[in-house]
Formats: sequence, C-alpha cells, structure tokens
Amino acid sequence: MTLVEQLASFVVHASYENLSDTARQALKIRLLDAIGCAIGALNGEPIQLLRAQLDDFGGAERCTLIGDGRTAPDRAAFYNSALVRYLDFNDSYLAKGETCHPSDNLGSVLAAAEYADRTGRETLTALAVAYQVQCRLSDAAPVRDKGFDHTTQGAYAAAAGVARALGLDRTQTAHAVAISGTAFNALRVTRTGLLSAWKGLAYPNTAFGATHAAFLAMRGITGPLEVFEGNKGFMESIAGRFEIDWTKENLERVTRTIVKKYNAEIHSQSALEGILELKQEQNLSPEEVERIEIEIFDVAHKIIGGGEEGDKTIVQTKEQADHSLQYMVAVALLDDQVTPEQYLPGRIGRQDVQTLLRKVLVRPRKDYSDRFPNEMPCRLTVILRDGRALIKEKQDYEGFYTRPMQWETVSRKFDQLTRIHADSSLRRDIREAVSRLEEIQARDLLRLLARVKISPDLKAAS
Repeated sequence: MTLVEQLASFVVHASYENLSDTARQALKIRLLDAIGCAIGALNGEPIQLLRAQLDDFGGAERCTLIGDGRTAPDRAAFYNSALVRYLDFNDSYLAKGETCHPSDNLGSVLAAAEYADRTGRETLTALAVAYQVQCRLSDAAPVRDKGFDHTTQGAYAAAAGVARALGLDRTQTAHAVAISGTAFNALRVTRTGLLSAWKGLAYPNTAFGATHAAFLAMRGITGPLEVFEGNKGFMESIAGRFEIDWTKENLERVTRTIVKKYNAEIHSQSALEGILELKQEQNLSPEEVERIEIEIFDVAHKIIGGGEEGDKTIVQTKEQADHSLQYMVAVALLDDQVTPEQYLPGRIGRQDVQTLLRKVLVRPRKDYSDRFPNEMPCRLTVILRDGRALIKEKQDYEGFYTRPMQWETVSRKFDQLTRIHADSSLRRDIREAVSRLEEIQARDLLRLLARVKISPDLKAAS
C-alpha cells in the first residue's frame, strides 16, 4: 500500500470504542469551545461578506449554517469553519516545528455528518480522526520553515475527517485525502508581514476544498495515491522524508491540544496570564511602566514578537493586533482582559495602547526554546519609572495540557461569547447537546445552532 492508503486504513478502522474516556471528554470540551467561538464571530465583517457571497451563489440546501440558513456541504464547511476561526480564540496544538488549530476541522466534519445523517458517536469519531491526522503530521512533517502554512497538513486532516463522517471505504478515503493533499499547499505569507483577513479564512478555504474533494472521491474521482512519497510528492517537494506508522496510531492526540484562555494568538497565552498576575499581585499601574521586557521561546518571537514574520509594533487591524505580542500584553495591562472587545477598531487605535505597546521589548531565549513545546516558558520584567523591576516567570497557563481547562471553565467562556446571540435557554440546550452528543444525531445539534442570531444592534454597528 502507498502511504495514503495506509492512512486511509487508519481512518476507516477508527471507531468510537477506540476513544478513551479522557479523549471523549476532551473532544466535547473542544467542541463546545469551538462552537462558542463560532457563535461569537457572527457579527464579524468578513463573516458578513462570506454570507453575502453564499446568499448570492446559493447551493443545494443540504447542510445547516450556524445562525440560520442552509447550503451545499462544501459551502457550509467553509462558512462554519470561518466562524470557528475568525476570532482566533479556538484551540491549538503545538509541535516543535508547527502550530495548528485542530478545531478548524469542525465545519467540515459537521457538514459531512449532517449530510450523511450520522450519530453523535460517529461525529465525535470523525472529529477525533481529523485531530489525530493533523497533529501527527504537524509532529512528523512540519512545513512552516519551508514557507508553507499549517493549512497544508490540514488538507489531509479535513479530508480524512470528512471521509470518516461520510462512511467512505478505504479506496474512496485514500483518493479523497490524495486529491485534497495534492491541491492545497498554502503559502506561509498568509501569516507574515501586514496580516489580512485571509489569516482567518485560509483554513476555511482548505475545509471547503477538502470537503469538495471527499465528495468527488465518493462519486469515483481518483487522486494521486503517491501524494506523500511519489515523484514530486509532498515529501520530495515540501516536507522531506518522515515516518508515521498508521497501524500504531490511536485517537488520543486531542488530549495534547490546548484551549485558549485569552482571545489571542496561542503562543502569547502564558505571557498574558503572567502580566495579568503581575498586575494583580503588585497593584501595577500602566502609567508607572517605563518598559516591559519579555524573554520567550523562539517560536513566539518569530511569529508574534517581531522576529522573522515581521514588525509587530505596526498595529492597525484586528488581524495585526491578535498576532502582536506587544499589543496583546499592552492591552491586557490596560484593560485587565483580552477578549473580542480588545480588537474593535476604536480600541486598537487609542493612544494609550499604541504608546504602551512600543514600550514592550521581546527577545528569544534558548533555554526556553529548548523547553518548548512541552512548556510555554517566558519571563516578564516590568521596569517602572522609579527604577524598580517587577519579574514574573511562567512555564504554562490554564488551558495548556499540563493544566487543562475543565468543562465548567469552557462553559463560562461559551456563555461569554454567545450571550448576545442566544438566550439562556438556547445556550443551555447547546451545552447539553454537546455533553450528551453520543445520544443524539449530528442534525440535532445543528438544528440548535441554526437558532442563534446576530444581534440587530451589532449588525448596525459592524
């Protein structure tokens, strides 16, 4: 068998019974978290533009759009994935050379599960497959330093999850993954320099393509089965040689994924927890700050600290702000929180945060880099105008896999993100549906998600 056929065998043989109780609960926590992020994004300007395009283009009404409406499965995958991703508040997975967001696969899996009328058990299994494939490819075949985006591995993961949800056989699954993996090798420029709206739409676009590829394979379209090891394939052209023995893989990688405590790029989480703890412990006032020095692992410096992916002191948009450690630390110190409100245009442009972020200095530290990704270490030194230095060192944060976020905490996050779009009764019903997903159909959950609404006030303001 080719490598993609071996992967396909893993996908078709995966079952709910293979999941440990810990993994099942971890999936539900991340499912509720992702749904909260999706509902909280309903008023985003790019989301409204996507909705206008869907309304213009139409599509067979086979699958539910979060917030009402129905369309074709691939378009539902795109739109619902965009909702999950837009706030940049959903889960992450840290590998040594790659960072990804496995819940980006949720829109694809839900669309396929609804189309095929799958049970909640089958839906959780398909989602676990997508998590496992994306995380393991991130471990073994990172592509960031080659100039490619993490959505590249996502093309394999989303297609695998959709194939499992549709119930495709091994041959169909192999072709689905081969088509998707061949077609969607995205450039890392998506997340470097002056960031655009595409940062939040790159994976949804991959979700769209992967879902489309799986349906093509379902109908008999074939793909290049040597996509991994073949002449000019993924290994030769992009990733280099790697090995994953899919016969020995399980569905447990979800337990190593991490949930965001703050609405901020994942590598910032420990630093943000640190600055807020320091403010509370020392009664720190932003007006006292002369400068803030942050020593952190190299990946954080490269992506959000002003390293190889661009100057992070130029912050004019949401996309730039949530990938600037300087901005995020400054706004946390000023506002005592980092939520979607901290990325409104009026907040980003205010002089207090624009001045303070330029006092934040970020540099990499080798011993911290060596400890990543098993830890997220950082050291914050706040120099005050009177010459005093306040110091805080962190190795993780609440939500990291060493301190996992519990159902009750994620439920509070869910309520905070969704209360303007759903009343308490609907929020309760959604939480309950996720908690007992094994007992219901995927369609039952999506019927609830169709009932959430964008606030008329937010429509006018956005």
